[in-house]
Amino acid sequence: MAAEGSSASGEGTVRADVWIWSVRLTKTRSQASAACRAGHVRVNGDRVKPAQSLRVGDQVRIFHAGRERIVVVSKILRKRVGPPVAVQAYADNSPPPPPKELTAPAAVRDRGAGRPTKRDRRELERLHGGRPKA
Repeated sequence: MAAEGSSASGEGTVRADVWIWSVRLTKTRSQASAACRAGHVRVNGDRVKPAQSLRVGDQVRIFHAGRERIVVVSKILRKRVGPPVAVQAYADNSPPPPPKELTAPAAVRDRGAGRPTKRDRRELERLHGGRPKA
């Protein structure tokens, strides 16, 4: 009987890290927990720990993979589900990702050009803002 009461009281809530992982905002649950511990997850404007309870209607902001996602919880999930079901569990209010043209181009070497020379490596470091010249 006690088991029934405990499941009924917690039926409308789920851990923040579990929900973030379940709706596929992160690839692993450990990534979701690490994001919570690092302060990259906010629920209704407040930083949360991984075990923070989420309810339907909570606004979750997560900064992950170089992008901020803003979602509103519309369904509680405790197990990881497929992408079509996961999308139904939240309303996405995120700003659109920046266009590809605005992102910095990656340095691309010709195929078969071999290893970069010392001069090439220094140019790449300067391009990426690496070590200053001594």
